[in-house]
Amino acid sequence: MTIRLFKAATVLLAMSSTAVLADTRLQGAGSTFVNPMMQRWVSEYQVQHGDTKIDYESTGSGGGVKAFLDKTVDFAASDAPLNKKELVKAGGAEKIIEFPVIAGGVVPAYNLPGVNTEVKFSGPVLADIFLGKIAKWNDPQIAALNPGVNLPDSTITPAWRTDGSGTTFIFTSFLSTQSTDYKSNVGAGKQVKWPAGTGGKGNEGVAAVVEQTVGGIGYIEQAYADENHITYGSVQNKAGQFVKSSPDSISKASEVAAHEMQGNLLVANLWNQNGQDVYPIAGFTYTFIYKDMNNIKSQEQAQALVNFLAWATHDGQKFAPDMHYAALSENARTQISQAMSMLTYGGNALHPSDQK
Repeated sequence: MTIRLFKAATVLLAMSSTAVLADTRLQGAGSTFVNPMMQRWVSEYQVQHGDTKIDYESTGSGGGVKAFLDKTVDFAASDAPLNKKELVKAGGAEKIIEFPVIAGGVVPAYNLPGVNTEVKFSGPVLADIFLGKIAKWNDPQIAALNPGVNLPDSTITPAWRTDGSGTTFIFTSFLSTQSTDYKSNVGAGKQVKWPAGTGGKGNEGVAAVVEQTVGGIGYIEQAYADENHITYGSVQNKAGQFVKSSPDSISKASEVAAHEMQGNLLVANLWNQNGQDVYPIAGFTYTFIYKDMNNIKSQEQAQALVNFLAWATHDGQKFAPDMHYAALSENARTQISQAMSMLTYGGNALHPSDQK
């Protein structure tokens, strides 16, 4: 009888261990900008690691930051890095590891029926459009950038995000470098008070306003615009060239910016970077985790998260171009590996088991 009980207990223990392995679940939230890429990563990773279940909820960068600081998620993503107040709430900058996972562009999408030539924009013109100072599509400032294009005498309706958004942070940060009037009256942030136009929630909301409004213009993520076949224009960069957002034009910006990153907070601005072929309205999406990952329920879950993030920022980068994102540069990946080497769980070092 004792032997049978021992065998039964052994079987139950084995089944329990298998169940624990099968139920290694990770919860992330935040940036809508990175969501298509994140879903691809999760899908590809789980093919190879079926015992790790990852759920990423596209709540917007603001929602992701809040969930991270409230410790209701294991990891979060934002297109805006943590600010000073958020770092203080997290326990201090030394408590956090923050690094980019991907780079992408924000594009000026527009609705101009009958205009079949790509419309060109400059930073100052976009700033004046979103300030409400340029109200017609055939305004001389737009016409000067688009010689030979028959621009209509249509009212411009700017469309913008109503939710806390990293996409807004990237776009407004760029505009703040282009116009002192814009910088002093609106400024940069995940959520700002726009003086003109109509708001919508998420990329979907902004795109809906643009597509339903003749003369509409809004800022949305390039990946979303491409996936949904939404028309968008090129933007004049710091070198004076008109460049359209693409993985290549954004990669060129990220290569320059990666040299600015160091330590445990790997943060750099991509907008308005130098270079002939650089697209000027771009940004990193950042992931942040606690340096000591004891906010996560178990060391096994913490190790699973380290493995996933190391894979996504290294081998997983090969999927970026197909998803209309720019892969991280080799220098950025090296910096990320060094930052992740600082991770612990209850004081025990965590190292990626399958980083490539």
